[in-house]
Amino acid sequence: MKTPTRPNPTESITLPRRPVLAALAALAGLGLWRAAPSMAAERAVVIPPPKDDQAAAGAASETAVLAGGCFWGVQGVFQHVKGVSSAVSGYAGGDAASANYDAVGLGNTGHAEAVRITYDPRQISYGHLLQIYFSVAHNPTELNRQGPDTGTQYRSTIFPANAEQTRIAKSYIAQLDKAKVFGKPIATTIEPLKAFYPAESYHQDFMTRNPDHPYIAFNDLPKVDNLKRVFPDIYRAKAALVGSGA
Repeated sequence: MKTPTRPNPTESITLPRRPVLAALAALAGLGLWRAAPSMAAERAVVIPPPKDDQAAAGAASETAVLAGGCFWGVQGVFQHVKGVSSAVSGYAGGDAASANYDAVGLGNTGHAEAVRITYDPRQISYGHLLQIYFSVAHNPTELNRQGPDTGTQYRSTIFPANAEQTRIAKSYIAQLDKAKVFGKPIATTIEPLKAFYPAESYHQDFMTRNPDHPYIAFNDLPKVDNLKRVFPDIYRAKAALVGSGA
């Protein structure tokens, strides 16, 4: 399915739009409609922290790669988490040749839209990142989709960087499933991290740069609101942006 484009007045590029809400976006472009965050979205699920978490921090910086549907929203959520120094939208699961938006959008590359999170484990643990991921960043019970977006590129997947992350992720999924906190089984897969490929520059900091974009207003801004409400101790108002000019 082709995605229509909408000019960005601050840049000389065109921005991709998810197929859903195209009609509303057209009205917004004509000034006939304005999206409101309160009209959206996915509700947060309050879940317990992981019983099995990261050992005492030895390094000042570690990375986590998570996929949970459209990377605009996942990136936007983690950019507002204390202890996260960087959250980069990109692709994981496939090869370098197909790591681009047009190819990944076909749904047959093996890639998922993912976010590479660089964090300070002395401030926030890997398990706490997973708690945010499962609770407010996406719906882990949806298989090969998130909300309006369908296809394997939107799958819920954890790409562990090492054996410790694999252990924590498997243990936490088992813990949440046993507690039946979602009412349905978790569909999140755990896949080896072959490589992470940053997405095109126009995808980075998309939520911050385009808060009135209908897709963002309906699907993603409410996730940040949920982060602030459910995890007030780790929420920060200023996002850790990829681009200094964003």
